[in-house]
Amino acid sequence: MTDQAIISFENVRVQHLDQILLDNITFKVNPGEQWAVIGASGSGKSALLKAITGKLHISKGIFTHSLLSEKAKKENSSQVLFNWKNLISSVSAKHNFTNLSNTTNFYYQQRFNSSDSEDTQTVEEYLNLVKPLTAHVPWTLERVIDRLNLKTLRNKHLIKLSNGETKRLLIAKALLKNPTLLLLDNPLTGLDIDSRSDINKLITEISDSGISIIMATSPFEIPEAITHIINLDQGKISKILTQSEFNPEDLHFSNQTNIDTKELQDLLAISKQENFKNIVKMKDVVIKYGDNTIIDHVNWTIKQGERWALLGHNGAGKSTLLSLINGDNPQAYANNISLFDVKRGSGESIWEIKKKIGFVSPEFFQYFPNTNSCLQVIESGFYDTLGLFRKSNPDKVKIAKRWMQLLEIEDSANKRFKNSSASTQRLCLLARALVKNPPLLIFDEPTQGLDSHQQQNFKHIIEKICEHSQVSLIYVSHYNHEIPKSVKNILKLEKGKQIQNVEV
Repeated sequence: MTDQAIISFENVRVQHLDQILLDNITFKVNPGEQWAVIGASGSGKSALLKAITGKLHISKGIFTHSLLSEKAKKENSSQVLFNWKNLISSVSAKHNFTNLSNTTNFYYQQRFNSSDSEDTQTVEEYLNLVKPLTAHVPWTLERVIDRLNLKTLRNKHLIKLSNGETKRLLIAKALLKNPTLLLLDNPLTGLDIDSRSDINKLITEISDSGISIIMATSPFEIPEAITHIINLDQGKISKILTQSEFNPEDLHFSNQTNIDTKELQDLLAISKQENFKNIVKMKDVVIKYGDNTIIDHVNWTIKQGERWALLGHNGAGKSTLLSLINGDNPQAYANNISLFDVKRGSGESIWEIKKKIGFVSPEFFQYFPNTNSCLQVIESGFYDTLGLFRKSNPDKVKIAKRWMQLLEIEDSANKRFKNSSASTQRLCLLARALVKNPPLLIFDEPTQGLDSHQQQNFKHIIEKICEHSQVSLIYVSHYNHEIPKSVKNILKLEKGKQIQNVEV
């Protein structure tokens, strides 16, 4: 059995409906090997992982899983229809959490509403549902809780987890199954610098425990334990290298961007921004859920035209602080907060706030409905709705298409949002935030999941917007090189408290 490959692809073609996602794919993963899959956005990385799990149709070629099938036959499992797929664990870019009755998915604002947020499992309850195949396994409940730093989160409801905390939980759940093969789709996205370093060490520990890994990742974030790298280019394998042969600088990713500054200025001129003295003014803000203090006496004033970086580790309170500005957190009314020169609770509606803000976050990406076309998703930004629920406006469609062209996604205009790559979906939500030229832009990890060229293109667009308008900006990132040069002010949070005198 040891001479068999865990999985093997031979001239494989992968399709979804009438679209070819991958073609002529040939490689095999042997026991003890750890593989990274790299490539530009839309090259087929996530599709390859889904094809391995059987979630995408293989229309040509041979896919074998000899070692997995043989191990599955030997397992004394009580599960009905137990087969080779049960020996694979997968961590995707999105979670599939549901409420306690398992009837509905979460909605975006749910995490900020105390009664609704309790209609979810806790971290420990969620992990307790995973049953290892055998009694003697390397990855036990206590080990994954300890190793993934979940001890302090055991009683926290799933919906209240930060993006980085959710990522750690999903990896913990996947490890609890003690699979033969672990698939990870960009596991480092959304993690702070310490967490990324720790995941690098974790990959080695997983490998040492006998589990093989295939992970989609950035070419600049290849864990030390990886033995082989596949480079995908437009759905085909361009190179297969060993770790020792690999140098990301040899890949020649195009970071050159050519922003049409005149077109951008014309788009910004369509909707004139209002003038305000203070975009945000917070005085001694405190946010608590039960006995847990999430925001601890924060004072923050943002003048019109100021550009801020909001920094902090995973779970520091950044998303909660932003929810007070974006109108999503009802505890704003119990605090001294003014937005756009109007005190919260003085009669303004949430919609009056939202129309002045362009907003993107990992959670927003997670929960955004996917029934519209990409163009409709972007047009919905004019109305601040989660999707387009009215007749399309031809003038607004033209503006939306022009933003799509600047972000280089115009070819996806009529494509279903849910059938688009994750990077295209993220760019659509960024275009959605920009279309109405609001006085405040809030970008919470906006380039997560984008390739190097897409990140540079978006960063240059934001630089030009700041150069040619009086827009205020709040920018969140765990990568300092992503923060626009126009950002001159910093607020850093540590366990809900603001830390002074920090530098980008």
